[in-house]
Amino acid sequence: MKENIQEFFLNLKSYIPTLKITDILDILVVAVLLFYLINMIRSTSANRIAKAIIFLLIATFVTDLLNLYTVNYLLDRVLQLGFVALVIVFQPELRRLLERVGSRGSVKSLMGLTGAQTQKDSLEALEQVVQACGAMSKEKVGALIVFERSISLEQTVVTGTVVDAAVSQELIRNIFFPKAALHDGAMIISNSRIEAAGCVLPLSDNRSLSTDLGTRHRAGVGMSETCDAVVIIVSEETGAISVAIDGMLKRHLAPQTLLKLLVQELIGEEKNRNGVLEILKGKNRKKGGDGDVSGT
Repeated sequence: MKENIQEFFLNLKSYIPTLKITDILDILVVAVLLFYLINMIRSTSANRIAKAIIFLLIATFVTDLLNLYTVNYLLDRVLQLGFVALVIVFQPELRRLLERVGSRGSVKSLMGLTGAQTQKDSLEALEQVVQACGAMSKEKVGALIVFERSISLEQTVVTGTVVDAAVSQELIRNIFFPKAALHDGAMIISNSRIEAAGCVLPLSDNRSLSTDLGTRHRAGVGMSETCDAVVIIVSEETGAISVAIDGMLKRHLAPQTLLKLLVQELIGEEKNRNGVLEILKGKNRKKGGDGDVSGT
């Protein structure tokens, strides 16, 4: 094995002087694809399957080095025949990756279509959402708010009622009022506008989630598992505010912490630090300041 490693590095050293620009470009493309693949696997429920695949690959390599021909042959056949099964198992994740590559959000960012006015509108919309969530948290009114990012949520929008209205805390609180017709579903916010309400979200089958979480939280986590959306959940039982991102749930967030998290995920904290500080100062002047307690 030591000789094989030495031979590999010797061959690599001899190949380096012959590298062309196209070869370097080829390596960079493969590296980017591997990065997105690893990030996709790590942020979904497929990580256990991925670990099993890596184990099989390592076992195949080791049995080949040790000349365990029969075991190596069986493992090699399993890997070959399992390719079709992997495509089926990873179908949701592969679809998510392809959607992200061809999403309109990616095209906008590449073309530089995110201007200062758009960022200002986004900050104002986030402030309205945070104020509404803070009020609903105190009143223990359940809410489920989904922010669309690069992956389109058109298939989710059609499950609810189209609203197409500007984001305001009054409208949000009216929609989630317990006796309102749309309070049980999810609200979809896209391009700083309330696109739809009363939408149906997929439930997460993640068994590691706490047993005290209800359907609303499982729907929020499930939505964040199937796409890159950011989901806010306000508990009807406790009033606690949570955020689901990439299948992970951050719980017991204070309004100020919620605003910072939303800005970081949806706009970009470094580019909008001054605007965020102005919003936070305005909130403190109006309400005397809130505590900043984060939760996980």
